Amino acid sequence: MIAGDFSTADAWMLVIVFVLLFILIFLSVAEMGLSQMTKPKAAALADKGLKSGKALQKLVKEPERWINPLLLTVNVCQTVQATLTGIVAGSLFGTWGVVVGVVLNVVVFFVFAEAVPKTYAVLYPERAASITARPTLALIAFSPLQLISRALIRLTNVIVRGKGLEKGPFVSEQEFLGIVEAAAADEVIELEERQLIESIIEFGDTIAREVMTPRPDLITIEHNSTVTSALDVAIEHGFSRLPVLGAGDEDDIVGLAYAKDLMRAEREGGRDRPVTDLLRPVRFVPENKPVNRLMREMQAEKFHLAIVADEYGAIAGLITLEDCLEELVGEITDEHDAASTEIIRLPDGDYIVDGGTGISDLNDLLDLRIPDDDWDTIGGFIFSTLQHVPTTGESVMHDGWRFTVIELEGRRIRHVRISVVGAHGEQADPANEVVAD
Repeated sequence: MIAGDFSTADAWMLVIVFVLLFILIFLSVAEMGLSQMTKPKAAALADKGLKSGKALQKLVKEPERWINPLLLTVNVCQTVQATLTGIVAGSLFGTWGVVVGVVLNVVVFFVFAEAVPKTYAVLYPERAASITARPTLALIAFSPLQLISRALIRLTNVIVRGKGLEKGPFVSEQEFLGIVEAAAADEVIELEERQLIESIIEFGDTIAREVMTPRPDLITIEHNSTVTSALDVAIEHGFSRLPVLGAGDEDDIVGLAYAKDLMRAEREGGRDRPVTDLLRPVRFVPENKPVNRLMREMQAEKFHLAIVADEYGAIAGLITLEDCLEELVGEITDEHDAASTEIIRLPDGDYIVDGGTGISDLNDLLDLRIPDDDWDTIGGFIFSTLQHVPTTGESVMHDGWRFTVIELEGRRIRHVRISVVGAHGEQADPANEVVAD
């Protein structure tokens, strides 16, 4: 192909390409800068009298208002400038000119309209957000752009059946956790910060049943106990609040006995008073209540303990404010708490775990993949897989690991041995082993 003459139309198209390139640079800075702006930071900048402070607050308050129109504008600008670049290159240099033009366009676009502006926005997020806030607010105020953006989201929801996109394509929980893990690996954040972020994300999915003290482990006081006998129980076990059972029904908890009330009553000479005279009200919550919501209720209504009931109203366990906090910051112990022995590593590489150890904790600590949809503890996993009350020595196979019952207490699995299948040359008894799905 012979190169053509450079016409006025070609010149105007090149001008448009360069204008679009500058617009794309601005949009990249806006996207990265605004996405890193938080509500407290925007409020602080507004309080300092920054001209774009109010615009920043509006954008941060409702990110779904600007992210979709901004991405749509980027898409349109990219498409138009790529098309014009191809037309001009084809007009001037023929077929090979189109190929060279496309390659050159990709390189220029990636470096100058993506990598450079987004790197700048990462290095100077406040400056990037403040520079682009007011123009971005003006852009999204353009009603045709908003209408087209919403129409495309609705079209997406028609094509992808189900709930669809209500507010736009934001980062999913798993993608966010992947970003956090990568940041920790690159030492951008500390390991403790990563663990706390992951705990906060998982906190929203945790329910009361997963963190409660189960019914068999509850320390309770009989309804006919005296102040002194109830205080003895509280001191023996180191608890400041104890549930009091109703008359003739172990699943009827009529209230809570506070150790401070018992001590005051005993000092005033009421050691033989019935404990029921000092009862305080008790809260009951369903076992599927989200822990984050329960903790907020505990803070707002000033109570530290609740009784967990199952769907039939029977007592399933007990949950405290400390249990909720431990889901965020890890185990909280004091000088009166016994050392935790839930998981013990043996010299041969096997593990001894308490039957009440949570599946999620075990998966995290040992990098296992035990399902936890229908049970919460390793004992529950074995019991449900065997589908009968196990005997000592029975085992379950799952994902290359063997889980063997080594101690029972009645029908309850107290301790389990975890070992890699085939390790130490061991041979399993097929009649005593079940393979979990």
